[in-house]
Amino acid sequence: MGKAEDYIEEALAAYELGAPVVGSVRFGEGHINDTFCVHTQPPDGACRRFILQRISAAAFGNPEQLMRNVVGVTDYLKKVIAREGGNPDRETLTILRTRTGTCYFTDRAGGAWRCTPFIEHTVCLQAAETPELFYASAKAFGRFQRLLKDYPADTLFETIEKFHDTENRLRNFRKALEADKLGRAAGVRDEVEFVLRRSADCSVALEAQRAGKLPLRVTHNDTKLNNVLMDEKTGEGICVIDLDTVMPGLAINDFGDSIRFGANHSAEDERDLSKVNFDLGLFEVYTKGFLEGCGGILTPAELEYLPWGAKLMTLECGIRFLTDYLEGDHYFAVHRAGQNLDRCRTQFKLVSDMERCWDDMAAAVRKYA
Repeated sequence: MGKAEDYIEEALAAYELGAPVVGSVRFGEGHINDTFCVHTQPPDGACRRFILQRISAAAFGNPEQLMRNVVGVTDYLKKVIAREGGNPDRETLTILRTRTGTCYFTDRAGGAWRCTPFIEHTVCLQAAETPELFYASAKAFGRFQRLLKDYPADTLFETIEKFHDTENRLRNFRKALEADKLGRAAGVRDEVEFVLRRSADCSVALEAQRAGKLPLRVTHNDTKLNNVLMDEKTGEGICVIDLDTVMPGLAINDFGDSIRFGANHSAEDERDLSKVNFDLGLFEVYTKGFLEGCGGILTPAELEYLPWGAKLMTLECGIRFLTDYLEGDHYFAVHRAGQNLDRCRTQFKLVSDMERCWDDMAAAVRKYA
């Protein structure tokens, strides 16, 4: 599949945007899909913007299933938001139909394109500059859970198979360790031992799900700060975006992935581990916002397992980095030797910090439950 720019005119022609297109530029900092901001100019009005995306064929092999998930969830959200007196056009994505009535367009090379109106007067932040912004993102993701509490999760397709199956991530790690194709295992004995000592932990959430303790819900599965649009004036979390990984899953994982990403102040590949620290204060800030957004929908078991969500998502991510390092750095892009190993070590440092703060994490959940 060629450069997205070679097909953008074909994709734009598939949509009726209400005015002539006067420009399109690459947009955002995402690394998966090809994203463009499209400008149109009505003859008697202000410029109107749209987001046009080519869905990554490498990451998502079945765009039909992916878009059925996205359309199903966004159409449902619009109804619930309207019923609650909100603004559906601002508080969730609107998937435009093509001229032929489909929810995405397939170009001559097989690339899948979708288009949404740009949600104006919002910002997309790459890092939580203040605790208040972290809280706002937490409230938005919690609200996402609440709004979708009655959506039948089992009707959604699994767009990435076994994405947050920590047991499967552990199995893949063991295979990579046994194969040791590049002879790297001898240099990572401490990291290997770290994982093996926690192998039983990898089953905690899944065993609770299988036992009926943790319900299957509609989950986002990529709950980073930059997947919430913030109101540019108030800082409020307005709209959850990037719905490609919306699938059946566990609410504790959505909570936990945000903690992994946001409750520390270091780069993901920081070499100086003394700079990598789990921030209990930010954990409490996020917990407060998330539970307020959830509005009481989580079960007692889900509340109890929220700290496990934080630990397991961080451990799982570290295992994935270590597995990729053992296999030759094929999945996660690297820009220097040992970068995936450094990424792994930061995650394991955060896991160790969480273990030391475990009782305090549980207390923070109880405080706001």
